[in-house]
Amino acid sequence: MVVEIKEYGSAEDIAETLDKEISQTKSTLGEYLRRLDEIRSLAEKSKKIREVVMKLAGKKAGNESLGEISVGNLNIILDANPFHELTAIESVVRSHQERLLVLQKAREALKWLDQLGDTEGLKYLVVESEGVPERILFKIS
Repeated sequence: MVVEIKEYGSAEDIAETLDKEISQTKSTLGEYLRRLDEIRSLAEKSKKIREVVMKLAGKKAGNESLGEISVGNLNIILDANPFHELTAIESVVRSHQERLLVLQKAREALKWLDQLGDTEGLKYLVVESEGVPERILFKIS
């Protein structure tokens, strides 16, 4: 987790930054959702073919973990199939959906700043975690 302190000149600057993050996250999420649809279709086809071949061969389909290696906290999949990719993309989609929700909640929470009025000479020091404001320090300069 990356935590930073950023300085803004106005509440509008904070809101604009959040709006850009929200827009970028939505765009990225949309791309992953399109990819998810494509790989889900491919994974279903692969599953059907595998089931037919296993049935014709008279074998039961198993959940082998052959080709999976763990190195520390890193899992490496050798000869990845569509199901591996589907699982990975689903995880990324969930992560982006959660980030989008957090960003939208932060943006909504900042609406009260619009009511401050004249803030000349006021700097906003914002503690951000992964680009999401967690704390705002008003600094009079």
